[in-house]
Amino acid sequence: MNIYGIKAIYLFEMARTWRTLMQSIASPVISTSLYFIVFGSAIGSRMASIDGVSYGAFIVPGLIMLSLLTESISNASFGIYMPKFSGTIYEILSAPISAMETVIGYVGAAATKSVIIGAIILVTARLFVDFSIQHPVWMIAFLVLTSVTFSLFGFIIGIWADSFQKLQVIPLMIVTPLAFLGGSFYSINMLPPFWQKIALFNPVVYLVSGFRWSFYGVADVDVGLSLGMTFLFMLICLTAVWWIFRTGYKIKA
Repeated sequence: MNIYGIKAIYLFEMARTWRTLMQSIASPVISTSLYFIVFGSAIGSRMASIDGVSYGAFIVPGLIMLSLLTESISNASFGIYMPKFSGTIYEILSAPISAMETVIGYVGAAATKSVIIGAIILVTARLFVDFSIQHPVWMIAFLVLTSVTFSLFGFIIGIWADSFQKLQVIPLMIVTPLAFLGGSFYSINMLPPFWQKIALFNPVVYLVSGFRWSFYGVADVDVGLSLGMTFLFMLICLTAVWWIFRTGYKIKA
């Protein structure tokens, strides 16, 4: 394995993050902070607790997961699309580095950025609401697994897209609605029985539920099922990436 090639891609992507701190880090943190102000402090103080957890604290895991999903996809898709757009992808294609090593470099950097953003949002949330973390190890596990999984998904989108419009269509039209309907702001147990069953077809429900369990020990679905579904999503993304390159697909400008 070409460790130097992976390291070069990883460091280049991370350096781009530090050059654009306002866009890469500050913007998602500020946006999420506004949710805490409106839903956590203003509206949350007037709402009843959910499963024994105050509403302001209840939405903390959901908001972090919402940011993780969108930022992981955005970072990974933009990271591989920009070399295609600018033409610098030929430097990577001519380098002695394999397709999977390229994936590791870009996905690793995108996942790292997402974990950093998640950690900053977690610290920022403490300024607005009081919350606890009952299972910190599992919280970190869900944080990392989700970041890697959706960074893989974003990388696939970046390879597929041939315009900035295509780069945004799946995150805006599919992922974001699923995240909002996946229990980020509410428990699916609050829904009528029919819609509870429908909600279980939303993959984001399992991610949010497992992540919330790591905070408060309460979940909409069994935590084992949440963890299993998270691994399944990762496996699907890994299989998709493997299939793309196995069938002879070439990254091109």
